[in-house]
Amino acid sequence: MAGDGTIGKACDVLEQVAAFGRPVRFGELLDGSSFPKASLYRFLQSLTNQGMLCYDPDRQTYAPGLRLVRLAHSAWTQSSLAPVARPILDMLSLETGETVHLAQLDASQVLYVDKRNARKPVEMYSEAGKVGPAYCTGVGKAMLAHLDESSLQKAISQQSFHRFTDRTLVSQDALMADLGRIRARGYAVDNEEHEPGIICIACPILTAGGRLLGAISVTGSTGRMDFDQLEAWVPLVQRAAERIGGEAQAWRFPEGQKDRTTAQ
Repeated sequence: MAGDGTIGKACDVLEQVAAFGRPVRFGELLDGSSFPKASLYRFLQSLTNQGMLCYDPDRQTYAPGLRLVRLAHSAWTQSSLAPVARPILDMLSLETGETVHLAQLDASQVLYVDKRNARKPVEMYSEAGKVGPAYCTGVGKAMLAHLDESSLQKAISQQSFHRFTDRTLVSQDALMADLGRIRARGYAVDNEEHEPGIICIACPILTAGGRLLGAISVTGSTGRMDFDQLEAWVPLVQRAAERIGGEAQAWRFPEGQKDRTTAQ
């Protein structure tokens, strides 16, 4: 984020610390940092002084600070769909008994903002707060399919097209063809494209004017179901998406917007 100056560099350091998922030592950060030793230390000191990081002098480790936690909570409350969608997710979870995801786009990737586990939980990558790829997940493709042309081209240019499984779509042409099918039928599928044995159906969350807000999905395991069973729940997921879109528009977008925009 060279164009963002000092603030952008500090945010890079925050993300680096958070990415470890545990308290991290200076040497570990330095090994993966693009900053010189003195610059990295200066950023860590400033972030610690501001409460964005906390430093444990006994273990000599850095971790996200409580001020950052407070800001994250405020962002979750004010900017994510999670608060307004909570009762709708609860109902969909009860109706299907399977894993339910709520997601939004963040820098052209999927940000999982809430999740309900299945009655018989299945281990999978997604967790609230995690970021995943858009081109090979149900929620990601449901959102990509409803971006305007310029936003879509920008988002596609930021996809890695890494092959996670033998079913992953690894080219722009293959993805664009799939997005066309998603628009035609009104929902997306993930046919073991991100994780082996994991399948899902997903619907976009839109305002009445077509503004993209996010996506919702029901996810299952091939070990206990197939797509016929999953697709039987499409009407439930579509109704849930419509309810969230309506509630969110009244909450955050009362003016309504006819033009489709990104979810950022």
